[in-house]
Amino acid sequence: MTLVTDRVAETLSDTVTPQGVVAVVRGDETGLTEVLAAAPRLLAVLVDVADPGNAGTVIRTADAVGADAVVLAGESVDPLNPKCVRATAGSLFHLPVVRGADTLAAATTLRGAGVRLLATTLDSGADDLDSSAVQAVLAGPVAWLFGNEAHGLPEPVVAAADAQVRIPIRGAAESLNLAAAAAICLYATARAQQAGV
Repeated sequence: MTLVTDRVAETLSDTVTPQGVVAVVRGDETGLTEVLAAAPRLLAVLVDVADPGNAGTVIRTADAVGADAVVLAGESVDPLNPKCVRATAGSLFHLPVVRGADTLAAATTLRGAGVRLLATTLDSGADDLDSSAVQAVLAGPVAWLFGNEAHGLPEPVVAAADAQVRIPIRGAAESLNLAAAAAICLYATARAQQAGV
C-alpha cells in the first residue's frame, strides 16, 4: 500500500469525486475456446462497439438473462474501461467476457461449435424477432451479433450470420439504442430457451 496526496489520487481516478482508494489488479482472461468448452446456449457478441456505457450495459443485461458469456470482437471497447466497468454494475466480475476476438474467426468458431449466429439489422428484408422461424432458432444455442452504435454490423459479418433479425418497430422511432436492442433480443432468447426446457 502506498499513501498519496489528494491531488495524486485525483489524477489516478477518472471520477470527479474519487473514493480515495485506487488499485491495479490483473484480470482473468477468458478465451472463446474456454467458453465453448462449457457448451453455451446464449452468447452476446459485440462487434466494433465503441461506447463503454453501452458495452457495460450489455454485459450487465447478458448476466441478468443468464447468458453464458459476452464476446467483445473487432475494435470493441476494452471491458476494463472504467465507464464500462461501472456500467456492468458488478456483472463483469462473474460473467465470462472474451475480449479482442477477431470477428469473422469467432463467427467460424462459434458455428463450428453448433451455435447459430443471429445478426441484428434494420433491413426490412430480415426476419422479425417475433416470427415463428426466429423463435424456433432461439430455442437452441444462439450467439447474437450486435454492431457499432453508429454503423451497425459490417456487411461481411452480416453475411457470416445464419440469419438476419430485426426488432419490429411499430411506432415512429427510426431505431433503438444498442443496449435496448440487445436487452430485447437477449430476453426473447432466454424466454424461448426457458420454454423449451
